[in-house]
Amino acid sequence: MRNRLKVLRAERDWSQADLAARLEVSRQTINALETGKYDPSLPLAFRIARLFDQPIEAIFQDDAA
Repeated sequence: MRNRLKVLRAERDWSQADLAARLEVSRQTINALETGKYDPSLPLAFRIARLFDQPIEAIFQDDAA
């Protein structure tokens, strides 16, 4: 699953640690999400979408699409 997390984070000048703190996850989780090594749980995807004030579909895209 591809995502725009790194771009959205950079637009706000947040480090991975900043984003991790806002989402209450580890920095390693943010790194894994950004590199595509980990797909978020649905509750985490909703938290990310709320934080960036965007629909989930605007942040995460299915690789098959």
